[in-house]
Amino acid sequence: MNSAALWLTSASGAAGTEPGGDHQPVGGIAGWATDMMETLGAPGAGLAIALENLFPPLPSEVILPLAGFTASQGQMGLVAALVWTTIGSVVGALALYWVGAALGRDRIRAIADRMPLVKLEDVDRTEAWFARHGTKAVLLGRMIPIFRSLISIPAGIERMPLLRFLVLTTIGSGIWNTVLVMAGYLLGESWYRVEEYVGVLSRVVLVAVVVAVVFFVVTRFTSNRRGRHRANSH
Repeated sequence: MNSAALWLTSASGAAGTEPGGDHQPVGGIAGWATDMMETLGAPGAGLAIALENLFPPLPSEVILPLAGFTASQGQMGLVAALVWTTIGSVVGALALYWVGAALGRDRIRAIADRMPLVKLEDVDRTEAWFARHGTKAVLLGRMIPIFRSLISIPAGIERMPLLRFLVLTTIGSGIWNTVLVMAGYLLGESWYRVEEYVGVLSRVVLVAVVVAVVFFVVTRFTSNRRGRHRANSH
């Protein structure tokens, strides 16, 4: 058992007798990620991050700082942790890119045409926006919780040139991964505190998305209702 796994075990045991101490019980995703790193080393961290891209409920803000902590304990090299987690990010993003490419513009338009409150003009505007800002969206999107994974799908739908997508994804993922891995490396046994701070950002992004969706639904419903009222009055 490596030192990270030993620390997780001791932290879990100590939590019941030392409330408010520097350790907190870690299980679930962190325990799973620790097992991956213990078994496979740095490639295990990369595999965990690849799966995080495909299944966004797996939080990178847990896996990446934990990889940094594991590196600080000498169980893997720091550079190896950074390289393999970035490779994992790119592989996961590439899989979602091909999901978007498989869906394609025509299928997305057909789906949108059947959805209530959604108009094909909305799809046209989204495509036009992505054509203008897709490069920035992919680069910056890799550093925003929730959007980190999802941004790969529209890139695939719009068939962004693959080389450009890979370069942007590598740069954006490399920045995000480096910040979180280094945070875990420098914080040592307090690596889990990274999740607390990044979690605030995740919640802010989630609230903003919910507010935007509610605003869209209410605005579109009101607009459609007024349109029907005018049609009936003539």
